[in-house]
Amino acid sequence: MKIQNKLNFLREYFIYFMMYSFIGYIYEVFLEVVVYRWGFSNRGVLFGPYLPVYGVGALAFLLCFNKILKKNKPDWFKFIKPFILFLGCMLLATLIELIASYILEFLIGSWPWQTYKDYNINFQARIALSPSIRFGLGGLLFLYILQPLFEKFVKKLSYKNFKIISNTLFAIIFIDLIVHIAKLL
Repeated sequence: MKIQNKLNFLREYFIYFMMYSFIGYIYEVFLEVVVYRWGFSNRGVLFGPYLPVYGVGALAFLLCFNKILKKNKPDWFKFIKPFILFLGCMLLATLIELIASYILEFLIGSWPWQTYKDYNINFQARIALSPSIRFGLGGLLFLYILQPLFEKFVKKLSYKNFKIISNTLFAIIFIDLIVHIAKLL
């Protein structure tokens, strides 16, 4: 693969990362304000309206499950494929959330979803069964509906706009990260 192709691949996947980080933020705010009625708070560890853990999860789903998603043979496989993808997304997202909780606790002293202690089935209040099931369902929504739409959107961009969008998003999150780190120090 040529360097330019690799760079374009990275740009494309970075745009996906940011899209899903933003969707994750919207999802968390919706749960917080509408479902749980706790009121609004910035659910992210950075300043912007994005949750990188959702972007990481989405990229992990793409990289881990893309071959399974495209596989259609033998004929019986298409019937169990959604169940396999559901379990895979559920387990992978839960693992990412668990690892993220340890990293955030190390870096900032806590993790943003400590409310899991009130869930019946949880591990150290870091992960819980109910959110894991939602992650599995969200993974199916992501793989079967959202990602194909986002791929069409990104592929329709002119090369110039593609570069501008990816570079701008990178600059935004990079500056946010630097400001956040400086604030912690």
